[in-house]
Amino acid sequence: MRYLFLGYPRCSTSKKAEKYLKDNKIDYNFRNIAVNNPQVSELTSWIKKSNLPIKRFFNTSGLIYKELNLKDKLSEMTEEEQIKLLSTNGMLIKRPILVSNDLILVGFKEEDWKQLVRSKL
Repeated sequence: MRYLFLGYPRCSTSKKAEKYLKDNKIDYNFRNIAVNNPQVSELTSWIKKSNLPIKRFFNTSGLIYKELNLKDKLSEMTEEEQIKLLSTNGMLIKRPILVSNDLILVGFKEEDWKQLVRSKL
């Protein structure tokens, strides 16, 4: 199985996640989230498939998130509005994201990613 790995080359967390994928021989395609940000349809699908709250897809420590004062604004926005906003700038999105047919991982927590290695066995 080939995964879609969305990351940012200068992000230390993306680098750790990518190293984890390589070390564990997990096949993936890399997509620079800052250059080729996810579209509304992709985000909608991933959020639904992940069973995570949409807030988990926001890069809450990012400069753009803070500049736009999204901490206070998100609660007033619909889910559709939030997804549309995420699709406008890849730097608003929490990274890395790993996507397969039946799995969406947001952010890098090694414990969560270990299930990939187990599923390969």
